[in-house]
Amino acid sequence: IMLKKRLMGDTKHFCPVSLKENFVLYPGLPEHAAKYKEKIYYFSTSEYRDKFLKNPEEYVAHNEPLKAPPLRVCLLGIHGAGKTTCARQIADKLGIFHIQFEEYLQELILPKTKRKVGPSFDEDDEDDNKIPEELEDFSQTMTKTKTAKSKKKVKLTEEEEAIKANLMDNMELPAEVLDKIVPDWWKKEPFRSTGFILDGFPRTADEANYLSEQGLCPDVVVYIQVEEDDILNRLFPPRLKKWKDRQHKKKEYKMKLKKLKAKKRV
Repeated sequence: IMLKKRLMGDTKHFCPVSLKENFVLYPGLPEHAAKYKEKIYYFSTSEYRDKFLKNPEEYVAHNEPLKAPPLRVCLLGIHGAGKTTCARQIADKLGIFHIQFEEYLQELILPKTKRKVGPSFDEDDEDDNKIPEELEDFSQTMTKTKTAKSKKKVKLTEEEEAIKANLMDNMELPAEVLDKIVPDWWKKEPFRSTGFILDGFPRTADEANYLSEQGLCPDVVVYIQVEEDDILNRLFPPRLKKWKDRQHKKKEYKMKLKKLKAKKRV
């Protein structure tokens, strides 16, 4: 017997309520299906199916096809896999936004931390190379205002502390912090109508669950897999250069201190 082909609604197998309310293509489930005007619609949840059945005309196409959301891509991979290089090229080619997640977090706290935080930026603390107070009078480079500035501590809010802990020690970002950052890329302009490539998010199973629970569906998820040796060859030389520069700075600082102490003795 020939099975009669199912006549799907305007949104095919995607949920029409998720499209209308959240502007995302959320694959519906056959167990949450409903028929309207001889067409079958799939829904992401039974609540959305009930919502549709109360007022179907609000969710179906009328004179012209329903507008599909722009492309949203999540690009994943370990540190040094080349995510940012690929993301920049894809964003340029497709004319969508490139959002580098960790860089975005850094920018949120940069006005207070004044420098980037985390294992990749483990440079010496400014205080390590500070001229001691008893030698300040013998140094032409240090001024009193600079000293006052460096002593002034800036207090971070709870949210900023959570972001800093995430960048420094990989501590999980609480949902209330994610709520203030992530949904905007799906729901607010200019991202809503342009689309984006999100580089480096989600990073954990919990963050992936967060996207799912919020109904924030990426259209494509790309995972870049790279051999460890390739990453080592890519990341080691710049790290070594950084370390050498720091050693050089320390040497210069010790020399300067030695000269200032000699000046003080004279």
